[in-house]
Amino acid sequence: MALSGVGNDRGEMRILENLDELRTDLADYIAELSEVAVKERGVFAIALSGGSLIGLMGKLCEAPYNKTVDWGKWYIFWADERVVAKSHSDSNYKLAKDGFLSKVPIVPGHVHSINDSVSAEEAADEYTFVIRQLVKTRMVSVSDISDCPKFDLILLGMGPDGHVASLFPNHAVLDEQDEWVTFITDSPKPPPERITFTLPVINSASNVAIVVTGESKAEAVHLAIDNIGPASPSLPARSVQPTKGKLVWFLDKPAASKLDGLQFSE
Repeated sequence: MALSGVGNDRGEMRILENLDELRTDLADYIAELSEVAVKERGVFAIALSGGSLIGLMGKLCEAPYNKTVDWGKWYIFWADERVVAKSHSDSNYKLAKDGFLSKVPIVPGHVHSINDSVSAEEAADEYTFVIRQLVKTRMVSVSDISDCPKFDLILLGMGPDGHVASLFPNHAVLDEQDEWVTFITDSPKPPPERITFTLPVINSASNVAIVVTGESKAEAVHLAIDNIGPASPSLPARSVQPTKGKLVWFLDKPAASKLDGLQFSE
């Protein structure tokens, strides 16, 4: 049973009874967006994140999705990545490859990961260049109100501190307006060196989904979604507001438990 609604200007909320329902709802959502994008543009450009998100996408590797999704039209990117070797356990690429990419027939040449043999700054610059080339050929759309890339879907998780991608609270990169991809060397959460999409790129996407589970993130969900006073801390997740796209929150009941005005019947 899903509760769905638009509470305020913070997007659509889908609150799922349990993780299994959330996985199914998320798979349906991604498959539907893929079908629409392939029909309209011939390709589906999707940016992934790390953490528990890949496991929650797992239903896409199963029937019916593994047969019905047009995997050959998918182009894969990362909204953030740890600057470590691709074989390292901290690598978002490795997480996605082991848990998702190796289980579906995505074209290897359509998988765009960072160069793991250079510095964080160089990796961010190179990744920007790769995306720019794909914008030129319209494998990735371009925003009609800026020169930013317009991904068909950016999938994000959220930490208990309200961070999304590698945009952490009170960090200078939150104010970056010009770069598409930037880097940090002082992540409050290890490993310290990361690259990340900037807010202008995230907010230029056609669709953004923020997937959050667990009671430990309930307070951050409340601060990111509810109408809170100006004295409250502003979390990075609260700055995710697609300019012309659509924002959807996928929450399980524990993560949604502190949202204003929601009463769950046992």
